[in-house]
Amino acid sequence: MAGQQFQYDDSGNTFFYFLTSFVGLIVIPATYYLWPRDQNAEQIRLKSLRRVHGRCLWYRLRLMKSQQSIVPTLKKAALLFGWAVFLLLAYKVSKLDREYQEYNPYEVLNLDPGASLSEIKKQYRVLSLKYHPDKGGDEATFMRIAKAYAALTNELSRTNWETYGNPDGPGATSFGIALPAWIVDQKNSMLVLLVYGLAFMVILPVVVGTWWYRSIRYSGDQILINTTQLFMHFMYKTPNMNMKRLAMVLTAAFEFDPRSNKEATIRPTDNIEVPQLIRELGNINVKKKEPPFCYPYSLKARVLVLAHLARMDVSEELEEDQRFVVRKSPALLQEMINVGCQLTMMANSRGGFHAPRLVTIENCMKLTQMIVQGLQESKSPLLQLPHFEEEHLRYCISKKYKVRSLQDLVSLKDSDRRSMLRFLGEEKYDEVMAVLGSFPHITMDTKLQVLDDEDSNNITAGSIVTVTVTLTRKRMADMFEKEQESTPCLGEEAAATEEAQGDTSKAKTKVWQNKSKGAKKTAKSKKKKLTKKKATPAPAKAKQANGNVAGNEVVAATTTTTAVATKEEEDDASDKGSESDEGEANKDSPSERDEDSDKQSDTEVDEMAGDDEEEWEALQQSIQRRERALLETKSKVTHPVYSLYFPEEKQEWWWLYIADRRDQTLVSMPYHVCTLKDTEEVELKFPAPSKTGNYQYSVILRSDSYLGLDQIKPLKVTTGLWTVFFLWFCSQMCGNVPGLKGSVGSS
Repeated sequence: MAGQQFQYDDSGNTFFYFLTSFVGLIVIPATYYLWPRDQNAEQIRLKSLRRVHGRCLWYRLRLMKSQQSIVPTLKKAALLFGWAVFLLLAYKVSKLDREYQEYNPYEVLNLDPGASLSEIKKQYRVLSLKYHPDKGGDEATFMRIAKAYAALTNELSRTNWETYGNPDGPGATSFGIALPAWIVDQKNSMLVLLVYGLAFMVILPVVVGTWWYRSIRYSGDQILINTTQLFMHFMYKTPNMNMKRLAMVLTAAFEFDPRSNKEATIRPTDNIEVPQLIRELGNINVKKKEPPFCYPYSLKARVLVLAHLARMDVSEELEEDQRFVVRKSPALLQEMINVGCQLTMMANSRGGFHAPRLVTIENCMKLTQMIVQGLQESKSPLLQLPHFEEEHLRYCISKKYKVRSLQDLVSLKDSDRRSMLRFLGEEKYDEVMAVLGSFPHITMDTKLQVLDDEDSNNITAGSIVTVTVTLTRKRMADMFEKEQESTPCLGEEAAATEEAQGDTSKAKTKVWQNKSKGAKKTAKSKKKKLTKKKATPAPAKAKQANGNVAGNEVVAATTTTTAVATKEEEDDASDKGSESDEGEANKDSPSERDEDSDKQSDTEVDEMAGDDEEEWEALQQSIQRRERALLETKSKVTHPVYSLYFPEEKQEWWWLYIADRRDQTLVSMPYHVCTLKDTEEVELKFPAPSKTGNYQYSVILRSDSYLGLDQIKPLKVTTGLWTVFFLWFCSQMCGNVPGLKGSVGSS
């Protein structure tokens, strides 16, 4: 009966197969993911950015790093060594003899398959005389020959060979273990146990424990949990936080403490250099004894941040620490904004404590801009441009030009701009214009609606309002000619933009004009038209058309009072017109008037059905767009930021939110737009106020990298409870009561 045999690989052949597969599984994916990318492509990218970003600190550091770094060389050497080992093992495996070969007695006897019995016997006699042990031949070879002869001549042996591949019948199944036999040798047992114990009981638990201990200390944004708790404590303690206090809280983060972060360092020379910087900076609340603001690491980080904002020169050792602090600050400020949003949501849902003020969250955003650009709060945004110094600003803010922002500089004519910047040479002027042209110009369009509602344009108290904001990003260079032709200045406030649009098109009706006055003017004009037609009276269909216009105006009204006022004025006008045309109107029979009103009501129903279909299609498109946005993963690489003093390449990102600037509160949480390359659509949701009335909000777009490019657009929200009921009641009366079809439609 066949058995099973398990044995280790004494020859080591099977072990080489295993080792080759193992090395291949490591080397091939490692080459794909770890092989240094084409250095020429990075050099080409940096070369394309040189004209604009050549003076930026991050650009110069990137060039130095690419020239001095040996990490790509080490990666290539390690991967090439791995491939050499893999190829050597593959060559070794290809040279190994096959352990298992199919048994063929014809090959043993050197006969062709299908040889006759006489040929087999003749060949056996010849080989026996040659290899028989009594004749001085090899015994093992003779045994193989005898076995082959029996397999071809003995009926039982031949049957076993044809059935099992072996003349002796079914043999034991052998399983080879792809490990050399010396591993289980008794002499090496202690060494093997020591290696296993070291690998699985020491190294593996230490690695997993270290990873777990480090991972639980950080949040999802790689910010220390202790830092998040610190921010939450001080934002709860100080809801209204000014810029100085905010800088103190920022630099108290545990990321700058060497006990919590190994990247942070405290040098012996800090006792000399830091006090010297404090004397140059002036009053920075050094004597404040509140922990952790009085700790050495916090004081050092605060001094380095303030020196960065003042664009002061520091020593080489402090410069390295300053780059570390400045590089960490934007992510910490983003975490501070997130903490402020969480506290605001908790205050809105639970109550019991004051939420952080809007000015605190906006100061966090503004401090991010200041750190990226290396500018103090009171400095001009023009200092973001190269070759601009404090003494040059007097040319810009003179009475002739009055240029105080980047938008003012863009809106100037090219001749005036060149005349104003006469202190710059041709090369410097071209560089300034190239940098200014690379700055972003954002167009913001808003759409207010209530999704999943029959009337998406009507806002009821307590409903979820969705503001769809479409952001379109262009370069300032595209705006040079347009700004010269249109408005003389680009302001941040939307009111200034509306006034400029009103000046260019005075014939259009202004947005803020009262609708009731417009209704009165149309009523007066209709009166004049009707009186002029006394000599040639109009048919009854014209009067029905006038009634339709009035009915549509009533449905389009946003409040009940406006609808009633318009209704009364139009009734007066229609009454006077009907008195002047009494004779002609009496010619129509009541049945004809009913038929005309039925036709009009059918037309209105068809128009309403068409509007419903359009709204349904728009809703379906928006749902599909949101589903695609959820499934689509967009790259956060947008456009490199021009920053003269920031030590790391920064991508151009934005904050978008809705706020009530009168009450200094957030209406919707800030959304960090990290994928705005050309066009981006963002949905901001917030619950409508519980009380009816008109509310003035602001849609605010803030850059996290540039100063002076923020935009504020007004948003008017009107909530009501009775408007929807009134319109619904009118539609029900038109559809269910035949006698009221004409009257409700004309009212």
